[in-house]
Amino acid sequence: MRELFTEEMNKISGDLDTMAAAVKAAIDGAGKALLDADIDAAQSVIDSDIKIDALEASIIDQCLEMLARQTPVATDLRVVVSTLRIASTFERMGDLARHIAEIARRAYPESAVNPAIRDCFQKMQDFDSHTADELIQILKNHNEDQAVKLIEKDSQLDDLHTKTFGIVNADSWNGTKQQTIDAVLIARFYERIGDHAVGVARRIVFIVSGFDPSKDPTPVLAGGLDE
Repeated sequence: MRELFTEEMNKISGDLDTMAAAVKAAIDGAGKALLDADIDAAQSVIDSDIKIDALEASIIDQCLEMLARQTPVATDLRVVVSTLRIASTFERMGDLARHIAEIARRAYPESAVNPAIRDCFQKMQDFDSHTADELIQILKNHNEDQAVKLIEKDSQLDDLHTKTFGIVNADSWNGTKQQTIDAVLIARFYERIGDHAVGVARRIVFIVSGFDPSKDPTPVLAGGLDE
């Protein structure tokens, strides 16, 4: 039974790695669509979202089957339940990338990005793309230290999110109503991608150590596992 569990869990882990790579590609494609007004990149992200959804559904089905047939306990149960939650979180990250791509597609051939806020969005895009890369590595290596460092960096994205509102609210802001709406939405989408990445990192810490980072009293790790 132990060998069967390990074999099935390796299959699920492989699917989760594939899902993480697909989410990374969606984030990168959304950034290209938004910042370069690339309609092909936008459509590719939108079309590819179905793959991420299908991977989530497959992982959930496999995990539920394992829970029903093998009734895992202790560490094994922690791994299966956390994998379920990570798959759902990745699906939400893919949806957020798709939302950014949809805004870019709607604005085409114009850019959805007012020049005054472009630098902020470039930095948010770079942050989320790098974070997605880190998640791929953390998933493969189950590196708890790297996961904690990712959690600690989340405030950088929060600061950029706050900065975008300062730009939009400034007297010097000359964006159209649509650009204002898009700026607020895009900033929120980028910020939520980062939040979900933190949720995945917390789950990985939980898998490795059984420690729930959300219960740490320090401000860095405060908050729920799935904010």
